Amino acid sequence: MDSTLREADDKMAKAVEHAREEFAAIRTGRAHPAMFANITADYYGQPTPLQQLAGFQVPEPRVVIISPYDISAKGAIEKAIRESDLGVNPSDDGKVLRVVLPELTEDRRREFIKVAKAKAEDGRVAVRNLRRSAKQALDRAEKDSEISQDDNTGAEKRLDGLTRKHIDTIDEMLKHKEAELLEV
Repeated sequence: MDSTLREADDKMAKAVEHAREEFAAIRTGRAHPAMFANITADYYGQPTPLQQLAGFQVPEPRVVIISPYDISAKGAIEKAIRESDLGVNPSDDGKVLRVVLPELTEDRRREFIKVAKAKAEDGRVAVRNLRRSAKQALDRAEKDSEISQDDNTGAEKRLDGLTRKHIDTIDEMLKHKEAELLEV
């Protein structure tokens, strides 16, 4: 019973962490390296994450400087960024790429809020699915007479508490992301 709850808690925490990473990839008015986390470039025939190909610096709030570790990968990095859903166009400054983020329009901010809400809902669904799986495991244990009905009821209440805690965390992250997106 305790191992089922611990396992559910661990998996729910991973689902929350995944949602946090998804939120970080949503572009706001400020530049940050996490925006490039989900972008891969074709490097010697292999799709490779940009974090493995270059270093990122943010000297100004809306500027990212990308320094490729291998100068021959610069073209592939530039192409990957241009084709991504970030809506930015990198410029080649010799040895580095410079990405200047345009001001977000009100419509674009609203679009990003919709994306954030969808990602939050995906996270909540993942947590609820994990709750359902744990509940089924507890019900099987009760059916197989491994735990009593009272133990199952108590474990279910603890499971509901864990679920609520993780969903509240996702909701809080969404609230912060919305505030960040609406900030001008």
